[in-house]
Amino acid sequence: MPTVDQVREALAEVKDPELNLGIVELGLLYDVTVEGAKGEHVTVTMTLTSPMCPVGPLFKQSVEDRTKAVEGVESVKVEITFSPPWDPKTMASDDVKVALGIW
Repeated sequence: MPTVDQVREALAEVKDPELNLGIVELGLLYDVTVEGAKGEHVTVTMTLTSPMCPVGPLFKQSVEDRTKAVEGVESVKVEITFSPPWDPKTMASDDVKVALGIW
């Protein structure tokens, strides 16, 4: 039975195609829910660095593929939201802030 932590760990390997930094560290991953009798249905709620992200569909597919690779996951729904809007100053990890020159 997959867990939220297992899915988040798998998604930590997905990198934003433009910044080449992990989506978890960037703060782009908002929520993960695991449902079903065996935890086989996963919903990932995330955002993009901008609403006009040119690689949004590719990025979404990477998240879906990586989630499906978690043992026990049968279906994945990736929801893109812009509420709240992504703000690296408050959502990104300290390491990412340093890498982006936000400090």
